[in-house]
Amino acid sequence: MNRVTTSHEDPLGDPLRYHGDQAAAGAVIDFAVNVQADTPPDWLREVVRSGVDTLGAYPGHELHRDVTAAVAAHHGVAPDQVLLLNGAAEGFSLLARLRPAWPVIIHPGFTEPEACLVDAGIDVDRVVLRAPFDLDRAIDALGFGGVHEEADLVVIGNPTNPTGRLYGVDELSRLAEPWRYLLVDEAFLDVADVADATDAASMISQIGQVPGLIVLRSLTKTWSLAGLRCGYLISDAETVTRLSRGRAHWPLGTLQLLAIKAVMEQGAPHLEAITADIARNREAMVVALETAGFTVHPSAAPYLLVQPPGGAEYAERTRRALAGRGIAVRRCDTFPGLDSGFWRLAVREPAQVAALLQAIADIGA
Repeated sequence: MNRVTTSHEDPLGDPLRYHGDQAAAGAVIDFAVNVQADTPPDWLREVVRSGVDTLGAYPGHELHRDVTAAVAAHHGVAPDQVLLLNGAAEGFSLLARLRPAWPVIIHPGFTEPEACLVDAGIDVDRVVLRAPFDLDRAIDALGFGGVHEEADLVVIGNPTNPTGRLYGVDELSRLAEPWRYLLVDEAFLDVADVADATDAASMISQIGQVPGLIVLRSLTKTWSLAGLRCGYLISDAETVTRLSRGRAHWPLGTLQLLAIKAVMEQGAPHLEAITADIARNREAMVVALETAGFTVHPSAAPYLLVQPPGGAEYAERTRRALAGRGIAVRRCDTFPGLDSGFWRLAVREPAQVAALLQAIADIGA
């Protein structure tokens, strides 16, 4: 449970600000970034293209209202419980507006929320989980009599990035307290294998029941929209108002709004196929990696946390050699609680996995 007050400098700069796209730049085969494809699906590209001819006009209030209503209808909440975001990462940058006195981040996890709070001059505490990343330690630390009982903001991913661990609604609800905000980052939940977890479902169903709950969603990964920045959060109306106060006018552009609306209204049948493809490829990938001697941690997400055979030094040396061959894997020593003996691998098709394993074999030869 480390207290973080300043950025830790190393050759990467601040490790909290390191993301997979830095490894993937120029790669021929990319396991470092969890975006599903190079471009959005055809039907979504057409929606985005249709808005190009309107770019001479500002994105109107009516469009913003309609998109907000579409998100609300999709999730069964009220429009005033929805805040559209310029990418889900914007939601993390807004957390400082809640003025938390004692925020706690559950790690290993996405580092952006911690980085945003630290940049705002806010001290951050950590609860670091160890494999198999059960939530019991965090529940104890944040519960009655726990070392972080008075924490007024808790952030956790579900499924967690990079572990792929999926938690149930009941487990996550135990992290909540009447004096506390609980932010659950569900950036990958839409394609998660919920059958692998008891009681696993979106915490959106608990808005209004779990106090201080904020749920963050992203369209970036599943719909290949990393370059467009599309996301939203759902919370109670008072919290949404507090987070949105003082934002720049026109926080989202027309193309972002059209893409979000299209996914809400047309995405469901396509999402089913995407989820099935990920599950099939993940299963095959686990078998291939374990056959090659990797330790593969159970994952319900479109990525796997793995440990190559041979230890941390071997893993880091091999990662660098793979990069030299145009194959990017996500280093994990930038995630609190992990070291260079871990990689995060995006779920890919069998041919790409075979190419990765062949390259590793060639490097070791």
